[in-house]
Amino acid sequence: MELRFSDADEKFRAEVRDFLTKDLTEELRQAGKASTSAFSEREWNLGWLKILNARGWAAPDWPVEYGGTGWTVSQKYIFDTECALAETPPLSPMGLRMVAPVIMAFGRPDQKEFYLPRILAGEDYWCQGYSEPGSGSDLASLKCRATSDGDDYIIDGTKIWTTQAHYANRMFALVRTDFTVKAQEGITFLLLDMNTPGITIQPIITLAGDHEVNQVFFDGVRVPKANRIGAEGQGWTIAKYLLVHERGNSFAARIRVGLEKVKAIAQETGAAEDGDFTRRLAEAGVALEALTMTEHRVMAAISQGAMMAAESSMLKTLGTELLQRVNELGIEALGNAAIPYAHDWTRPGANATPLGPAAAPVLMAQYLNNRAASIYAGANEIQRNIMSKLVLGL
Repeated sequence: MELRFSDADEKFRAEVRDFLTKDLTEELRQAGKASTSAFSEREWNLGWLKILNARGWAAPDWPVEYGGTGWTVSQKYIFDTECALAETPPLSPMGLRMVAPVIMAFGRPDQKEFYLPRILAGEDYWCQGYSEPGSGSDLASLKCRATSDGDDYIIDGTKIWTTQAHYANRMFALVRTDFTVKAQEGITFLLLDMNTPGITIQPIITLAGDHEVNQVFFDGVRVPKANRIGAEGQGWTIAKYLLVHERGNSFAARIRVGLEKVKAIAQETGAAEDGDFTRRLAEAGVALEALTMTEHRVMAAISQGAMMAAESSMLKTLGTELLQRVNELGIEALGNAAIPYAHDWTRPGANATPLGPAAAPVLMAQYLNNRAASIYAGANEIQRNIMSKLVLGL
């Protein structure tokens, strides 16, 4: 494997860096630095999306005919890496990277024509209706019911851990349309307008004090069958297709930013003088280099036409567990400065003075928020089962 990027790729990297220097506003830069999860708040990620869309760079993963960039696999990786290093506000993946590929692959022409431009422009803000109480990793056991009624479905039930549902005007959801067949065969994929009567959103406040996730209740919600993606009962196949896109993201660059912050804090607090701590910090650095090389290998394979399967589960598992490991080192480096924590301290422009290093509130919030990283998008235990089945044939 060639570990160096080509001259053309390095020229592209310089172009991206120049764009980030000129077009990433100071307000958005500070919002990115203060981001405590994989999602930034709606005002920040939509602000950044509009700047990217004006440049034609909002959807690197999309085909050109739908508004994509036409970049190579390596160019996409470079772009993601440079955005991570610049600490841009994380864009919501729900529209751009999750439901959009599904609409392209399984949607009707009229659905593509209507939804895709609205996703690019930020006119539609999406949330995901997958998990339910009792149906998380065992997604096939979902019970949210969609009953046929002429040209509509009537939806009753609930979804939980619904990220940013309180901001969203649209949801893509898995619902059960048939209880008489095998669990996976009775699931259908629907697109919902969140302003439809009968939808109620109840906030769930996380350990970090964030209102990021919600429980959504459906009481006789009428949804046109025209909002179905694919055929009735095809939802499980579509869901598996979507989850490959959700899990197959790059982690190394953002973890590298976090690791460098931990090193700086360790110097400031004196933790760097502890030999055991510095050993574990170095071990995390080695693991990061291994993850980076793994991402490069996967990137090279995709560029040769390979499909992501077990690799997406592998990257999700390695990336989230190393992320948590670096978060833990950060809290240890902060020592007592990690104890006093207020959610408002993580807001861009907050005028509170934290105890100890200035980065303490954000690092503490990231630590608390990222405890869920090895659970959402499919628990890592499930990812290991997938890898053992696809790679080892177990």
